[in-house]
Amino acid sequence: MKLKRATRNPHSETIIALIDVVFFLLVFFMLIGRMDATAPFDVQPPQAQTGRDMPAGGVTLAISSQGDLALDGTPLLRQDLSPALAQHLANTADLRLRINAHRAADLRHVLPLISLAETLGVQDVILVVTPEPAEGGNP
Repeated sequence: MKLKRATRNPHSETIIALIDVVFFLLVFFMLIGRMDATAPFDVQPPQAQTGRDMPAGGVTLAISSQGDLALDGTPLLRQDLSPALAQHLANTADLRLRINAHRAADLRHVLPLISLAETLGVQDVILVVTPEPAEGGNP
């Protein structure tokens, strides 16, 4: 018994070449394109000042990793912050707020407090940071 192989009709159009071209175009545009949004104006981020004393005066707001608050060492609830901060600011001519947030605190706990301080008339907001340890130092 003799079996015949099915004859294959060669495809006149191959899609492989088209896939290669699309792949090369994709790589080309990924390499020349910018992946981040650019501002229509010059933006220079602030520079951290480490190794210098913090400015004196004002009040200090501490934020725990869970979002608990303390104003000048006195724990308080979030809804009590606005009146307490307004009272502190009314008693002093120095409109400065230092925010000392735990490194694990979510940004959602910090940013609304900066907006609140701005609405209350705070002129300076100082974010307390810890400098990175020198090489070979303890973290």
